[in-house]
Amino acid sequence: MPAQASDAGNPEAQRIVSVGGTITEILYALGAQDRVVAVDSTSFYPADATSKPDVGYMRALSAEGILAQKPDLILAEEGSGPPPVLDILRASAVPMVTVPTPATADGILQKIRDVGAAVGLAKESAELAEKTGEDLKAVTDEIAAFDGTKKRVLFVLSLSNGRIMASGSGTEAAAIIEMAGGINAAPEISGYKPLSDEAVIAAKPDVIVAMERGDHRLTPEQVFAVPALQTSPAAANQALISMDGLFLLGFGPRTPEAVRALASQLYPGAFGG
Repeated sequence: MPAQASDAGNPEAQRIVSVGGTITEILYALGAQDRVVAVDSTSFYPADATSKPDVGYMRALSAEGILAQKPDLILAEEGSGPPPVLDILRASAVPMVTVPTPATADGILQKIRDVGAAVGLAKESAELAEKTGEDLKAVTDEIAAFDGTKKRVLFVLSLSNGRIMASGSGTEAAAIIEMAGGINAAPEISGYKPLSDEAVIAAKPDVIVAMERGDHRLTPEQVFAVPALQTSPAAANQALISMDGLFLLGFGPRTPEAVRALASQLYPGAFGG
């Protein structure tokens, strides 16, 4: 049987392969960075993590590449893959823990505890989860008390040939928009899906939120050149917010900070940045 996050853990593991940017972030926050021998390509926070060997993108892993690191524990976010690679890894002699990643406040805290339990740092992870929970409650309580008009927010995952890939219900983007006091403008879809022009027009977003991608950051000129967006309130105000994707959607220890950062840009002057 493969190891699970609820097992007693692997306190002796000294060669951990971490798959998933938030998993890596939590391991560093717990002080376990010296036990991490390799990470995936989404693990770019903290910056020191990028000096570790890279086993590839979390959804396009190679079993050979991971096993070549001679790990004694593989920690992977739910959704890593592809499935045949996970089957090979689970069949190997290396313990493997898959950590669930629900896009909820409680999910963040459980994720932190699961990672800590998997590496024998249950006490430290309980303390980190408690602090994260307190910080998140403080910022969301402050936002809940805000009596201004809520803004309609359309999260644009990608833009290709004028077609918008947006976030619907059940996504990290939808969850953090709600936490930050916004209204997800595309609740009729589930997950991340392309929107028809009619759906974009009907969404009537006040603000567009997108991820920063280094040199590929979307500009207001690119976004508001999309015909279906040109009549939106967001276009009228050139309202585009770009944020680091792992920071915004990672749902880890920095989420309270990310919620405040998003809220402060949605409602300038209402919340501290």
